[in-house]
Amino acid sequence: MKRRDAITQMAAASAALALPAWGAPSRIVLGQSAAFSGPARALGEEFRKGAQLLFDRVNAHGGVGGRSIELQSLDDGYEPDRCVANTKKLIDSGVFALFGYIGTPTGVVALPLATAAKVPFIAPFTGAEALRTPFNRYAIHVRASYYDETAEIVKQLTAVGIKRIGVFYQNDAYGKAGLAGVTRALTPLGLEPAGLGTVERNTVDVDAAVKSILAGNADAIVQISAYKSCAAFIRAARKAGFGGTFYNVSFVGTLALAKELGADARGVVVSQVMPYPFTPATLLAGEYLAAGKAAEGDKFEPNYSSIEGYTAAKTVVEGLRRAGSNPTPESLIAGLESLHDFNLGGFFVDFGPQKHTGSKYVDLVILTADGHVRR
Repeated sequence: MKRRDAITQMAAASAALALPAWGAPSRIVLGQSAAFSGPARALGEEFRKGAQLLFDRVNAHGGVGGRSIELQSLDDGYEPDRCVANTKKLIDSGVFALFGYIGTPTGVVALPLATAAKVPFIAPFTGAEALRTPFNRYAIHVRASYYDETAEIVKQLTAVGIKRIGVFYQNDAYGKAGLAGVTRALTPLGLEPAGLGTVERNTVDVDAAVKSILAGNADAIVQISAYKSCAAFIRAARKAGFGGTFYNVSFVGTLALAKELGADARGVVVSQVMPYPFTPATLLAGEYLAAGKAAEGDKFEPNYSSIEGYTAAKTVVEGLRRAGSNPTPESLIAGLESLHDFNLGGFFVDFGPQKHTGSKYVDLVILTADGHVRR
């Protein structure tokens, strides 16, 4: 049985039970709607795997306050309509909180449902400003924003004299959030994007985008889309004669992009919002690598998406530990808000009553032709 089929069947079985999740004294249930099928499935699969590594470790040591943590995951295929249906199902089943949603177009339709139901919406895998502004008590972000990522990309490009920067973006809330970030970073410099091109979500029809952006004579191209469409664009642009550099934000899925491109990955830059996951350079990365090896042995393949799931899960667990002996969704929010400059192991999160974005950390890495990631 394929892994994504197993995940789908497991999720369906969990939802069918419709048990009262956080009211049961023996468990705390978190609900997740994410892509476990379609062109973005690697993001959902890896994020969930990383989170499960942490939850399994905590549960093996008695859970939190004697309660085990259960993650119920439903497949939305990175489509908003399916995400809405999943979110309603999870809320109706009584989940303690929503956790680890994948993507902007799905996140922006789920957050209003969570807010109306007063259910915490924690650690979505997106940096979109639409989920951060205006402040929302029920939205809690672990990662840096796309504004943070695109500002770092533009800073690096302009520091070496590159001013003609094109933008290839997904034609939805995610892509437009990234485009807004690039434009926001360029404006104070008296610059604007040198060519724009779009692709529809869950497609790889990039020919028109290549033609449009190359007509602007860009020297570098920032990509705001998922890994399959970004890979298709890179190949098509190079075939059309583009000799500049490609930059991607973290949501692309770094190793998924590298695998999709093969040798064509050489020189592609990706911004990251999590610590380097391939060596124990930080305590957090070392812990994550040890957990992965214990679970899968030599088959374990670390990557940025799964360490983000691990980091997000570790943040939630710390919030639960501070939520009191009889935690509620509201006391979980208060517990997370008490994490002031909290060290997760070389990666810090800083929350407060009016500060629900825990990190502004951004790093830049480069892909190699043999599928590796170099800092």
